[in-house]
Amino acid sequence: MAFRCPRSTTEVSEKLVDFVANPGIGIVEPTLVSHKPNSEGISISDIVPSTKGEYRKGDSLKGASKFNSKKGIKASGSGLNQSSLTAEVVYDCRRSITDLPPAIISEILNCLDPKDLGIVSCVSTILHRLASEHHAWKEFYAERWELPAVPVALELDVADEKSWKELFVEREFRSKTFMGRYTMDVLYGHTEAVRTVFLLASAKLIFTSGYDSVVRMWDMEDGLSIASSRPLGCTIRAVAADRRLLVAGGTDGFIHCWRAVEGLPHLFDLRGSQDQNTEVRLWGHEGPVTSLALDLTRIYSGSWDTTVRVWDRHSMKCIEVLRHSDWVYGLVPHDTTVASISGSDVYLWDTNSGSLLTIIFSAHVGNTYALARSHTGDFLFTGGEDGSIHMYEIIDDGCEAKAWQVAAWIPHTGPVYSLAFEFPWLVSASSDGKLALIDVRKLLRTSRHALRKRSSKVKYFDAGAIEPPQRMLHGFKSNLFAVDIGADRIVCGGEEGVVRIWDFSHALEIERRARALRGMRLEHRMRRRKLQTELSSSKGGRSDQCSVAAKKSSVNCIWPNKRGLSGKVKA
Repeated sequence: MAFRCPRSTTEVSEKLVDFVANPGIGIVEPTLVSHKPNSEGISISDIVPSTKGEYRKGDSLKGASKFNSKKGIKASGSGLNQSSLTAEVVYDCRRSITDLPPAIISEILNCLDPKDLGIVSCVSTILHRLASEHHAWKEFYAERWELPAVPVALELDVADEKSWKELFVEREFRSKTFMGRYTMDVLYGHTEAVRTVFLLASAKLIFTSGYDSVVRMWDMEDGLSIASSRPLGCTIRAVAADRRLLVAGGTDGFIHCWRAVEGLPHLFDLRGSQDQNTEVRLWGHEGPVTSLALDLTRIYSGSWDTTVRVWDRHSMKCIEVLRHSDWVYGLVPHDTTVASISGSDVYLWDTNSGSLLTIIFSAHVGNTYALARSHTGDFLFTGGEDGSIHMYEIIDDGCEAKAWQVAAWIPHTGPVYSLAFEFPWLVSASSDGKLALIDVRKLLRTSRHALRKRSSKVKYFDAGAIEPPQRMLHGFKSNLFAVDIGADRIVCGGEEGVVRIWDFSHALEIERRARALRGMRLEHRMRRRKLQTELSSSKGGRSDQCSVAAKKSSVNCIWPNKRGLSGKVKA
């Protein structure tokens, strides 16, 4: 990469010629006048067409000695001519981006997306160092997957071992595993249909519950049951958790909470046998609790009483009530906003003021049952009774928030009951017993310039250009009510009463093995072809020799026929 000179070479050369001929026009710095051995073969006529007859190749410059004597530079006898000055000016105009200060280069790199930033890092060693250590990689990682939820000590160890670029590239590579091979585990333990599943990837735990009113905790790695709660007396329709708190809501309107126990390997004591203070119940809803979510300071709950309640995690008290026009089926918070679905509409609220920012009317034909949101909060995904999935972009310009529909898919023949999103994969569960995996990577534009300007980050396509779901997972007998995604796994539950785990964690290793086997087979096949070619060529050479010998013998010898042979025998 090289910067263009703000003035063309022709303009610089012409002004330089005019200046040398008329030294009173301006001042030339002494550093621009130097002797270059490699510039002897360059002349003004080769670069700039001569416009005056007095300037010809080989002519000396009049007035140059007078000007140079004023500046203390001797031109006589030094061979100074127009070619050396022009070559020096042309040389000074060619600059590289690496000549800029690192701060300016960092600002330029800040306008690139991950792909372009990776390409720039391959240009030179200087750009490789600047681009690889750029702070944008951490922002890219947080924008797509959020920062790793690990203790501070572990996070420091990870930061010392791997850079944010390496973590980003590794996670981006792992995101392709969902198109590879998988293993499926079936977890038995529930006696009735499973209505909700939650995958806590940071702790490698899975929480499930349903019609049997028991919350169960499973180990994500080996699929074993760790613990189960006492029967809660109602259908549990929602579960949410982080490393400090586990909440479950059911049809009795209560929210059951379990605080994490310090020193317990699996965080939560669901039986409550060690400390009674670890289990708390919240009441405020007048109808079944259908959805729950957590952030660092708050608990969010949605109910069929047409309200969304915001609870303070420290005091365990309700601090905000958001009222809707119909039953609330789902909600997803982000920062100071929370998105919710009620009836067939989608709402976006400001949790600080309790005001409604925007509303999407009739998002689906019939009720809207499922809702998911990107980690940045810019994109909403909805699933409805009509079996379709819609994608919306939320643009907040500071004055008002607007929602625009980006894409739509119809992968199912029945209602979509659950959605889960982890960049770039959107997973849906439907009553038709199928899971659909949709890659939304091609629809997004992750430009830092667009992010700072709060402009659209979507590449808008025609409806016919939007790709169908990249993969459909089958094997279920009936309704699927819940799905979650994370840690290279997909967890789902439904009317069968079992929990299924689709494990893609070994997909890359399996793919490497498959590629190695294909490479070995191809190598053996090429070897066999090479041997066959050599054998055929050697056989062909011998046959040619035999045919030549036969031709020579046919000329010298006369083969007797049957009649002649029989006559000789008779004789």
